[in-house]
Amino acid sequence: MKALVYTAPETLIYRDETDPLAGDGECLVKIDAVGICGSDMHAFKGHDQRRPAPLILGHEASGVVIEGGTKGRRVVINPLVSCGQCSLCLSGRINLCPNRQIISMQPRQGAFAEMITIPERNLIDIPEGMDSAKAALAEPIATALHGVLLAAKASDRPLCEVKALVLGGGAVGLSAALVLCSHGCRQIQLGDTNPLRRQTAEAQDIGEVYDPISGPFPDENSIDVVIDAVGSGATRAAALAAVRPGGTVVHIGLQDSKEGIDIRKITLQEIAFIGSYTYSMVDFRATVAAMQSGALGKLDWIEQRPLSEGAMAFEDLSKGATAAAKIVLRPS
Repeated sequence: MKALVYTAPETLIYRDETDPLAGDGECLVKIDAVGICGSDMHAFKGHDQRRPAPLILGHEASGVVIEGGTKGRRVVINPLVSCGQCSLCLSGRINLCPNRQIISMQPRQGAFAEMITIPERNLIDIPEGMDSAKAALAEPIATALHGVLLAAKASDRPLCEVKALVLGGGAVGLSAALVLCSHGCRQIQLGDTNPLRRQTAEAQDIGEVYDPISGPFPDENSIDVVIDAVGSGATRAAALAAVRPGGTVVHIGLQDSKEGIDIRKITLQEIAFIGSYTYSMVDFRATVAAMQSGALGKLDWIEQRPLSEGAMAFEDLSKGATAAAKIVLRPS
């Protein structure tokens, strides 16, 4: 099969790879569409020790079952493979399974390829009429939905009443704003440094979009719920400056793990600072249903390119040269 292989920092090669073989309980899925995630970019730049080269990246995928299950079944893939037996899995928190694996991370190859193997329990049917490229958005949207639901649990006000701030206008950040809107939130600010992405966010009619470098900035101590979809020292500092006493910060992004934490404010003002990692299977199914219902809008903020041109897509993302919140690669 053909695959886009990460071979060294900032090097991707489109080449022939050995066809994967499905094991017990697994399906062989022909990939129709796969999105480029921020974690793929992190690995591409050589900043992720969990993804050493050579490796096939990519985990936001949809496709068709061709072996090991119902042939012809159109599916979206939950890339998080858990043990299914530990106390966390049995309580529904598969995202915290100590034995979890994820495709695109050793020892599992990813979906920037023509085919992939995945346990059948990780597959969700694509609703009739949904485009495969849009279906591939289920993974980043589920990540956003999980974070917003954590915020809803921690907030002392219902989401329809809160003033919200989203940091980052990529797929997860934009999705978080759309999920907040679907829960009735009407006071949303979204900050992104890329002017092209700001234009895309503005077109979604989610609220006020601003430049975190030049402003105007949210007032300090004014925000009820902050979603940090970047996860850098700068965005953590901005989140904690903006959140009000008794407010909530949900930290989804994983750009770095240094600086930005004002532990004194967190303590003295009883800020709920919550880490949010991926999603549960319930979140994933709820996401697909919300996408199908139209609750999250038209989902027209993607750009599609051939998998064979994936290396250039990574370059354009690295330079901020695309307005799309998500680039989706198509093997065929």
